[in-house]
Amino acid sequence: MDGKRQSDRMKMGWVALVLVTLLLGVLIAKGWDRGVLATETYEELKTFTEVLALVQKHYVEEVKTKDLVYGAIRGMLTTLDPHSAFMPPDVYKEVQVETKGEFGGVGIQIGIKENRLTVIAPIDGTPAERAGIKAGDYIIKVNEESTKDMTLVDAVQKMRGPKGTKVTITIQREGAAEPMAFVLTREIIKIESVRSKMLDGNIGYIRVTQFQDQTAKDVSAALRKLHEQKMQSLILDLRNNPGGLLTSAVEVSEQFVGPNRLIVYIKTREGRKDDYVSHSKEQPDDYPIVALVNEGSASASEIVAGALQDWGRAVIIGVQTFGKGSVQTILPLGDGSGLRLTTAKYYTPKGRSIHGVGINPDIVVKGKPTAAPPLRERDLDKTLREPGTSPHPSPLQENPAAPKPEPKDGKKDREPAKDKEGKEKDEEDPQLQKAVELLKSWIIFKDLRPVKRDDRVERSK
Repeated sequence: MDGKRQSDRMKMGWVALVLVTLLLGVLIAKGWDRGVLATETYEELKTFTEVLALVQKHYVEEVKTKDLVYGAIRGMLTTLDPHSAFMPPDVYKEVQVETKGEFGGVGIQIGIKENRLTVIAPIDGTPAERAGIKAGDYIIKVNEESTKDMTLVDAVQKMRGPKGTKVTITIQREGAAEPMAFVLTREIIKIESVRSKMLDGNIGYIRVTQFQDQTAKDVSAALRKLHEQKMQSLILDLRNNPGGLLTSAVEVSEQFVGPNRLIVYIKTREGRKDDYVSHSKEQPDDYPIVALVNEGSASASEIVAGALQDWGRAVIIGVQTFGKGSVQTILPLGDGSGLRLTTAKYYTPKGRSIHGVGINPDIVVKGKPTAAPPLRERDLDKTLREPGTSPHPSPLQENPAAPKPEPKDGKKDREPAKDKEGKEKDEEDPQLQKAVELLKSWIIFKDLRPVKRDDRVERSK
């Protein structure tokens, strides 16, 4: 009997060792340093295989080896940073679909703050936004399951699902006495990443909500349409844009900065540097641009804002951005699962690493005050830190947030004015209004002509 137990224990140890070795082997195949397979790594794996064998032998209920290994991988990655994660096969497939701009769910961008699942921002036009879920809300339950110790990947998986099905999300909001439960009906979230229109004074407006495969083409089409309508200046709205594909951010940026200009570069732990340079063949028209950003502008949207700012191509208006300057690489694994691993940090053309710091606007204009403080990268648990960096306030600050005035009728929390599409009216948007005012003034000053000397002489007679 003891011989059989010893045989089973050895068998489970070899299963664990083979599984972990396969994982490391995938990383090697992707060009990773063979140093990760140093002798001390194998020494540490002995403890893992011992624990696995003991669980298999003594745990009160029978458990599958695959479930234990998957759980161990999840735990390992939670010790790294908020953006590295293990994706089981079904989740990995959904991530691949998401970059195409369509998936079934409720439309929430989430993160981990103080070990709590937190809303970074609801996506425009989704069930979550329409229901009133707000940035800074803590998600304490998904259906009846507590989110304590729940990973981001698991939370996303539980909130997504087929169109028409329901999910109950319970949130705790700063200042609210009791938790609030939202019963949301899942929809096919088709993220129209680009919207455009013409504002007063021949000012073009383009809003980019996420960077997907088709975003650069959609921005190009929007610019052509606005030029046909005699656009003289442009507002590029990157607020609450959580990011997306690095290549898409580069392709959008090159439409504004012109050919052969550095958009962003990334550096790995080993110091390898990869430059992403504009391949545009056309020099863009020299019209004035204002880019709008806020605390919800992250990752790829910060790449665009940083490139426009460094090249002097746009005035950045808003508040300090989210500060996610790390690059995640999706690595496929042999069983159909995937690994999202932070592999590099990105830097703006002038060499600024904004990770944990963000892009500071040229002109600070705060949006409407919210009950909860804004969530940024530096607030997330186990965030990466750039040595020697800290947030620096912008020297220009306008329109500081003021307490919301009480309505004369005594009713609180009145909804802001909205247009026919249910969106807040432009006049209720202080950041957009500041951008419009700046561009109108810009055009007026540009059109001013100095008085000729002969004209001054003639007038003095």
